[in-house]
Amino acid sequence: MQPGFYLSMFEKADRSEELTSAMADGFVRVRGAREHNLRNVSLDIPRNELVVFTGVSGSGKSSLAFGTLYAEAQRRYLESVSPYARRLFHQMQVPDVDAVEGLPPAVALQQQRGSPTTRSSVGSVTTLSNLLRILYSRAGTYLRGQALLYAESFSPNTPEGACPNCHGIGRIHQVVERSLVPDDTLTIRERAIAAWPSAWQGQNLRDILVTLGYDVDRPWRELSKKDRDWILFTDEQPTVPVYAGYTPAETRKALKRKEEPSYMGTFTGARRYVLQTYATTQSVMMKRRVAQFLSSDDCPVCDGKRLKAEALSVKFAGMDIAEMSRLPLAKLDELIKPYIDGSKKDGTDDHPEKALVVQRIVEDLVGRLEVLLELGLGYLTLERTTPTLSPGELQRLRLATQVRSNLFGVVYVLDEPSAGLHPADIEALLRALGRLKASGNSLFVVEHELDVVREADWIVDVGPAAGD
Repeated sequence: MQPGFYLSMFEKADRSEELTSAMADGFVRVRGAREHNLRNVSLDIPRNELVVFTGVSGSGKSSLAFGTLYAEAQRRYLESVSPYARRLFHQMQVPDVDAVEGLPPAVALQQQRGSPTTRSSVGSVTTLSNLLRILYSRAGTYLRGQALLYAESFSPNTPEGACPNCHGIGRIHQVVERSLVPDDTLTIRERAIAAWPSAWQGQNLRDILVTLGYDVDRPWRELSKKDRDWILFTDEQPTVPVYAGYTPAETRKALKRKEEPSYMGTFTGARRYVLQTYATTQSVMMKRRVAQFLSSDDCPVCDGKRLKAEALSVKFAGMDIAEMSRLPLAKLDELIKPYIDGSKKDGTDDHPEKALVVQRIVEDLVGRLEVLLELGLGYLTLERTTPTLSPGELQRLRLATQVRSNLFGVVYVLDEPSAGLHPADIEALLRALGRLKASGNSLFVVEHELDVVREADWIVDVGPAAGD
């Protein structure tokens, strides 16, 4: 079959014989694919080759590579997983296809969609941070008399390592009066406290203040500092009767007569509301709204390094682990490479076993770093958070991790890995793809870049137009 041709739907014979044949002749056979824009597409794709899916936008190349091939591989894998564990996976839709034969397990390296967590970083995606923690734990220079720390103690994402003041974030969010009350000429009834919600909940808090005896019709600047501080910063949460729709005078009379209230309301100070909402809300819109009332500064305890003092006191190459994580990857590679052959030591002369640990860990670190450097990512740092990366950068990080994984017999499905690359770095990308293929893997790549298309062993040209 010539690349780019679509075979008509065939008569199904004995499925077991076809499966055996597909595995034996080294092809993945797709029959009757109708996912999205695909129209009964049937084709054979060679395994253990670099196969490029190309075509205009909307032609269906991603529907074939990801929506059909990867989705079917994932579906087969999840069939072997318990229903409980299956809930933890992001499951793709079952592909609309008659048959897929000879398909090995698949790994998708897509361009990132959505917003990764800010605790995810270059170091966690590439697992380089794990190795660095082991290096500091086993071979770092400790203060005299200091107990050995396990690797977990060098991670800001664990209770053992996180700074107790900022909880491993590195920054302290503070709330000040000026941000909570931007216009102090307004009264509380006129919504001087901008941080409070504007809907019923905000009215509820104002009604509670009336019950508590605060003047909600007096300009904010004329209230006493004691009253202003309590309303904004108290952690007390008194529950009091609320008389909805009553004026302050009517509320005072109702309280005096002990009338039945509309309901019982619980007060929440403005600072407590902002911090609690920011920490717990699942709404992106709500989080963005309350974030404007926060000021953020480096944690004064850890100086923004996110770790406990015990971990930061351990040094390697004269640096603590946070300082080393802030180095560009190219600089980090240059710094630690001399430790491989012993030309540089870190106080390990009297400890041959420690020197051997350093050599082995650094050798693994350098091997992983050099793949990243080849892919043009030497300017990144280990502490760089993944939300700040471009989709192309994040995909190349994952690609570098797979190059070092030693997996074989796997189908890698990639989504435009050349995106954002300088032409000079595309050659390095092709070398990385070549290493994966040489390990006995298949590469199915959705791509527009001609330099990548030219290097393909097999081209699936979907089109000629969108939906064709």
